[in-house]
Amino acid sequence: MKYLPEENGLAAALGTGEFVAMAAAMMSTQALAVDAMLPALPTIVHELGVTDPNHGQWIITVYIAGVGLGQLFWGLMSDRFGRRPVLLAGLGLYVLASLGCALSGSFAALLAWRLVHGLAAASAVVTRSLIRDRYSGRLLARTLSLTFMVFLTVPVIAPSLGAAVLLLAPWRTVFSLFALYGAAVWLWAAMRLRETQHPEFRLTLTLAHVSGAVRFVLGNRTSLNYSLAVTLMFGSLLAYVGMVQQIFGEVFRRAALMPTMFGVCAISMGVAAFWNSRNVERLGMRRISHAALLAFIAVSLLHLVIAASGIERIWSFVLLQSVAMAAFNLSSSNFGAMALEPIGAIAGIGASVQGCITTAGAAVVATLIGRLFNGSVIPLAAGSLLCGLATLACVLHAEQGRLFRAHHAPAASFGIKAA
Repeated sequence: MKYLPEENGLAAALGTGEFVAMAAAMMSTQALAVDAMLPALPTIVHELGVTDPNHGQWIITVYIAGVGLGQLFWGLMSDRFGRRPVLLAGLGLYVLASLGCALSGSFAALLAWRLVHGLAAASAVVTRSLIRDRYSGRLLARTLSLTFMVFLTVPVIAPSLGAAVLLLAPWRTVFSLFALYGAAVWLWAAMRLRETQHPEFRLTLTLAHVSGAVRFVLGNRTSLNYSLAVTLMFGSLLAYVGMVQQIFGEVFRRAALMPTMFGVCAISMGVAAFWNSRNVERLGMRRISHAALLAFIAVSLLHLVIAASGIERIWSFVLLQSVAMAAFNLSSSNFGAMALEPIGAIAGIGASVQGCITTAGAAVVATLIGRLFNGSVIPLAAGSLLCGLATLACVLHAEQGRLFRAHHAPAASFGIKAA
């Protein structure tokens, strides 16, 4: 019989709607700490005496690197001690790190606190374990899409919120806002969240058990290849996030439009997430994600041609980027669900290993693309195209050369029997 925590009273306090909203709020702590501060990057670079404007991207990439590195720790702890206490500890550290960033007196100190900030925000990976504890298969993909749809309200409003804060207060206030949001989510979780992991599924922290779980995750064709696929796609998205302020300021000379246009592009992702949540159970994860990946490659190629031809305009950039981000959502959200599907009872460490690969790897990809910024959109478009093609290679390897075919493999138990 399939085990579901809510059937045993472990997660009964939350209905589906509140569960999705809380999961999205926890995941949003990561995105808020990036998107809301994008308008502040030029001010931070200027006030802290940074000579190279491109170094402002380090505030983003150091944070993302911390998110990638921290996920292994939090995921492992959640498999040993349960999801709830680990999430609460991570949110508490997130609040502390946000305040540390706000009080930083130098660029080096800010980067150090941003690394801690990312390490704390990495605890949000446990949210994926919460969802995996309760759902599987296409229902897992549907729930992830619903969560992502709510989560995407953050990039829609966060840049405008950050810009509004800068009109009234110093850039340090933006980081204080992160602390306030983190404290609110912590309070909500402390009051309402119950444990989703059954005690029988707790893992011991022996080297043999941990290394065995890691080998299983990395040795599974579906888990590894779809994790790498998410890495490459997420890297292209992070490159866009890191460059977007410079693109609107230096390429189009319309820096004030960045928050609005950023929100427009994010809305396309929300629409895609909603469509996916309504159709994934009927059409299947592979049909949707594989078609979306091919669309992403085609749009990236078109964008590169337009940028290289010198006819790029702000309206064409926003249009093409919106389509690319919708395709990104349709592919990556389902790739993530397919990567999670085989790991079953080791969802904590499994999700953390996958998260470490995807986030830290994406930070490297984004850094390589971002450092090539030369006052044009060409590096972003070319980087997206290369990421799309490399992702296609990973997907083909995962599917043994065949796209779009339905697949219904059962989740692996890793030797742990369900109750």
